[in-house]
Amino acid sequence: MKTRMVAALVLAAVPAMPAPAQDAPANRSSKDSRIYEISAMMSGTFEGATPGNHLQLRLSPVALEPARPYDLFLSVMGTFEKDNVYQQGVIRFETQGDDVYFTYIPHFNPQVTSLSNDAGRFTERELSSACSFVMNPKGDGFAGNTLGSATCALAMRGAVGKWSVETEPGMIRVRNVDSGETLRWKRSGK
Repeated sequence: MKTRMVAALVLAAVPAMPAPAQDAPANRSSKDSRIYEISAMMSGTFEGATPGNHLQLRLSPVALEPARPYDLFLSVMGTFEKDNVYQQGVIRFETQGDDVYFTYIPHFNPQVTSLSNDAGRFTERELSSACSFVMNPKGDGFAGNTLGSATCALAMRGAVGKWSVETEPGMIRVRNVDSGETLRWKRSGK
């Protein structure tokens, strides 16, 4: 159960963040506007809001490639129940019609940060452990489900099972579809 909750924390950080402080510029193509919107929603600091969840999610813009201006660097730190947690990686967004394809690529080396020269370099193991799924517009935010029982287990410690991820302005929620275990985070800063 603890392992699943830690996995939920990373999944939550992944795509369920608060609304942007400002609207996307009118001159952005509609293709980029959804990516801009979800990236802006997710940027910032989020604090655990469910019992036993003392995890902080930090999502900051990271310019790894000129063609990917909306990538985010994710750092998860703190404690969940009695487990110390520190995980980091890069979130990438791509358009898929009206939806956003979300990919989390973990960095297993704890020395890599958003300011590291290696922030955009991944080992073969990190790349093969990536977790991807589609986020659809829902209400004021986005929602999506991981693809299967073990598709994100390597990227996010303990993410076994199917997880739903939802984002609304100022909130991220991750829920295990089978067990109903839920983790929530509230935005605490930009």
